[in-house]
Amino acid sequence: MTASDPLSIRRLYGRAQGHPLRSNAQRLVDELLPALAVPGEGTLSAERLFGDGRSLAFEVGFGKGEHLGFQAGRAPGTGFIGAEPYLNGVAGLLAEVEARGLQNVRIHRGDALDVLERLPDASLDTLYLLHPDPWPKARHAKRRFVNPGPLSVVAAKLKPGGEFRVATDHVGYMRHTLAVMQSDRRFEWTAETPDDWERVPADWPDTRFAQKARRLGHDVWRLIYRRL
Repeated sequence: MTASDPLSIRRLYGRAQGHPLRSNAQRLVDELLPALAVPGEGTLSAERLFGDGRSLAFEVGFGKGEHLGFQAGRAPGTGFIGAEPYLNGVAGLLAEVEARGLQNVRIHRGDALDVLERLPDASLDTLYLLHPDPWPKARHAKRRFVNPGPLSVVAAKLKPGGEFRVATDHVGYMRHTLAVMQSDRRFEWTAETPDDWERVPADWPDTRFAQKARRLGHDVWRLIYRRL
């Protein structure tokens, strides 16, 4: 990739670890993560990851994993892939997997694009981007996931009719997303009324980030785009 290639900017996230892991979280990382980790090399597919041709969904930056755990629990026949560079977040999802007895989750600790690029085209039913780092400074805006480079990967990997779901409580990121997506003819915005992007649907509960935002008096916007 050249310096002018939008995907040459790989650092789309911030820190990779916070406080030291507690003993149980470290146990999960040491013992459970190796069994669920996405292979580090080679082409990926539902067959390679889950042993069959099931439908796939992907969450970019899953935080502590409560949303991905919820979705995996309600759709056990779908394979859910999550990417998160933050080790403490990975431990959180592992705890969800163990507590719920989930068999349909695979995890990548690192950049989501490193996995997305290796999936077959038109292989994903849904891609979630929930409360991403807004990179609010102008000089950092190029690191936002909602930009032409990453979106080209999203467009390639989503099936026709597949959904790209975005949530944010940052007004700047919301406006940025609307502007970028409005100019991308590969997607259509599914909202028909203002309530469509502010209500909490049954299949898309608030994450802890959304709950914190609401406690602080922030609006939370949900944007659903359909791949044409």
